[in-house]
Amino acid sequence: MLNAESSADRKAISREFTCAGGTEAMFVARDEIIRFLNDHGVSGEEEIDVLVALQEALANAVLHGCGNDAAKTIRCTVDVEDSEINIVVRDPGSGFDLSSIESAEGETNLTDHGRGITLMRSLMDKVKYSHHGSEVHLMKRRGRSSD
Repeated sequence: MLNAESSADRKAISREFTCAGGTEAMFVARDEIIRFLNDHGVSGEEEIDVLVALQEALANAVLHGCGNDAAKTIRCTVDVEDSEINIVVRDPGSGFDLSSIESAEGETNLTDHGRGITLMRSLMDKVKYSHHGSEVHLMKRRGRSSD
């Protein structure tokens, strides 16, 4: 079951979503978050970029952070502003070694995992990890497509 709370600032609309750490709940959460974004003017290419990056972040949280265990909880905060969209996905896992995804040249390591990280980076303007990798921050500037 998806739970959500809303709050509105002067220019930002924020909502927190929680979902169980299993695959089925992930799809429900993704759809609910996209519906929230649509309700606040996110559409077109911007919506597609966010949807794909969000799907990848949620999948990583389910598979790596929760071990596909529906008894665990994933938290997702979404902020929609005139100038950007910010999404934070946090799972209860121990995270990962952030240096393991970067090669010496600063490129993403694709030998074992990391393709999803590359995908998120290509679609969003900023992708940042915190809490030892158990939290990912996605930022998309509004009004232009990613390069």
